[in-house]
Amino acid sequence: MVATLSLPYMAAAAVTGLGALALLVAEWRDSRAAQAVIKPLASLGFVVAALAQRASSSSYGRALLVAFALCWLGDVLLISRGRRGFRAGILAFLLGHLAFVAAFLIYGVDTRAAGAALAVTLVAGTVVGRWLLPRVPLDLKPAVIAYVVVISIMVAIALGTGRPPIALGAGAFYLSDLSVARDRFVAPGFVNRAWGLPLYYGAQLVLAATPGL
Repeated sequence: MVATLSLPYMAAAAVTGLGALALLVAEWRDSRAAQAVIKPLASLGFVVAALAQRASSSSYGRALLVAFALCWLGDVLLISRGRRGFRAGILAFLLGHLAFVAAFLIYGVDTRAAGAALAVTLVAGTVVGRWLLPRVPLDLKPAVIAYVVVISIMVAIALGTGRPPIALGAGAFYLSDLSVARDRFVAPGFVNRAWGLPLYYGAQLVLAATPGL
């Protein structure tokens, strides 16, 4: 896998990795100004990384680029911690997950494997929903339910591709979203971002590498 990563990809990945570390420091210090500068740059890194892996040269890669662009937008919208920004951020990420689903379907999916995985991810999503929904404000419940369903489908379709990097990236993304949910609705605090942000940016970089693998 390492041998197929381009030097421009590794440079962009380094920008994202260093940006993620800087973002953790900004989060620990609760510096909104620093977050507003660092987060868009760190997230831009995984978009550039995908381009460096020739994402624009295939239908699969182009669908990934749409997903990454929507994730970048979601990251920017979530810099604001108000309810309006949160709603908009959820929508951007939900659309991003749908774009990931489209990309994985374009790549090719074993329907039996994906169906079996979907049964598991929907059970996991039900467990997450029962843990989370009692703590979610009423006006946000529909958006949160839709998000849990869509990301569960995304992970199942990723597993159905049979490609470990795709499955790993999707799974890490799912876990990183649990940190966001916990921070927003259950127990706010830096500890959520301390493990969630590395998982999120790691997931994006793994997925960004896949067009060239």
